[in-house]
Amino acid sequence: MSLQAIWRQLKEGGALMVGVPDYERYVAHMRSVHPEHEPLSREAFVRARMEARYAGKGTGKCPC
Repeated sequence: MSLQAIWRQLKEGGALMVGVPDYERYVAHMRSVHPEHEPLSREAFVRARMEARYAGKGTGKCPC
């Protein structure tokens, strides 16, 4: 594994630990698993993730 790949994984893991959602990963997931649905905008995605985290609406599933 390259240093760049290790750094990317550490960065993603750190962001998830502090609650920062990964929009690029979400878009890739939507395109590969749910191609019939339009991904949320970055702003709508972040808003939905924050509501799920702080308003108790989280289901543990993907935000689609």
